[in-house]
Amino acid sequence: MHDKFFGPFRLFAAICLLFGLSFPVLAEGLLRLATTTSTDNSGLLRAILPQFERQQGMRVQVIAVGTGKALKLAENGDVDVVLVHDRQAEDAFVAAGHGVGRRDVMYNDFVLVGPAGDPAQIRGRSDVLDAFRQIAAKRARFVSRGDDSGTERMELRYWQQLGIAAKGAPWHVSAGLGMGEVLTMAGEMQAYTLADRATYASYRSRTGLEILVQGDQRMFNPYGIIAVNPAKYPERNFAGATALIDWLTSAAGRAAIRSFRPDGEQLFFVTADR
Repeated sequence: MHDKFFGPFRLFAAICLLFGLSFPVLAEGLLRLATTTSTDNSGLLRAILPQFERQQGMRVQVIAVGTGKALKLAENGDVDVVLVHDRQAEDAFVAAGHGVGRRDVMYNDFVLVGPAGDPAQIRGRSDVLDAFRQIAAKRARFVSRGDDSGTERMELRYWQQLGIAAKGAPWHVSAGLGMGEVLTMAGEMQAYTLADRATYASYRSRTGLEILVQGDQRMFNPYGIIAVNPAKYPERNFAGATALIDWLTSAAGRAAIRSFRPDGEQLFFVTADR
């Protein structure tokens, strides 16, 4: 019965998203979460959300896209809540009246990864801007997300700070793909890319890419959660969104995030630990 109901719903939802249409909540027990691909590709949400679903008697439908797309879905009233990683965009989203109740949830960091041969010779550098400058100078192949994600936005800020017009350069490839696919592509092309640590860890064995630059404070990567404004979209599941926000920032939610350790490695750190 469960699959018979949600199968047609998923098809309908996909059609609506494809054509940019809004659609109503079909059941109070359904919560639509738009989130960055890193929380999905890493396996984090698959590991922790069942606890919330059992506790609340609610099903969470995860829509994993880039941060820009996730915020756009929320702005259009197509989801109930967003979990993303671009603080500037999140603050602008709330200031514009699209969302309410933003809270810090967790953080990790970005890493600059590339082939073991390291043609740009950036291994071990402590300054991410210096590494990006060297990649451009050597015209080494770099694969960009190209999907208006939080990761691409961070990458573009680095190029902008350096005054380097990377987009459109023959060595800079704009993939228009999620993080896992970009890591796979970079591995196949023996190229560099910027990745969140969690997704890289999940794809490391498949790509052969290595972490070459890490630890710069400018690579800090915080995640925030925001409910869609009920005054703007009263039909959305605001109660469910609030419940998820409260749970993720509660002792139980923080413990679930801390306990997510694939291969013994902690990939996300709760904000209270910082």
